[in-house]
Amino acid sequence: MLEKLRQLVAQTNLQLNDSQLQQCVAYVQLLDKWNSAYNLTSVRDPAEMLVKHVMDSLVIAPHLQGAHFIDVGTGPGLPGVLLAIYYPEKKFTLLDSLGKRIRFLNQVKMQLGLANIEPLQSRVELHKPATLYDGVISRAFASASDMLHWCRHLPAANGHFYAMKGAAVQEEIAALPDFVKVSAVIPLQVPELDASRHLVIMTSA
Repeated sequence: MLEKLRQLVAQTNLQLNDSQLQQCVAYVQLLDKWNSAYNLTSVRDPAEMLVKHVMDSLVIAPHLQGAHFIDVGTGPGLPGVLLAIYYPEKKFTLLDSLGKRIRFLNQVKMQLGLANIEPLQSRVELHKPATLYDGVISRAFASASDMLHWCRHLPAANGHFYAMKGAAVQEEIAALPDFVKVSAVIPLQVPELDASRHLVIMTSA
């Protein structure tokens, strides 16, 4: 699995050292192990997880600006865990409302030695951070419009919203509320994934 991941990463501009690659594989192994009992993802095959979860999360890494991020509706830590592996110097709050997911993430934090993640069980609209975030990240969480309404209070004054989206991205952009402006729509290339991916970056208008 390590060699497969190495091949996938080689098809991108991402830079991961051996230790980071091993952490990514260890995460997939934990996700696979916990999935049967906790039903954390519909993807059952670890080799598929490398493409659909690991690479699909990592491809946004070069586009993040700042040092402190929140991954809202993180589920089993996607993309937050992978981004924390990629950027050990940045901090990631992983927010989800389901206790079983947070228990899994605490196990990931301990076993992978990820001191830069903070799993947090809360509904996003109830989360009142002491310090606002440089970036609010969402993947498969909700429509971009709903995400913005629920997360409007989370980014710092110069912070960004990062919405990971599939093909129908223009429809979602057309429905965005007027308190944000789109600063970039970036097509993403995920090796061996036969699906369209985009990153929509937004700031407060």
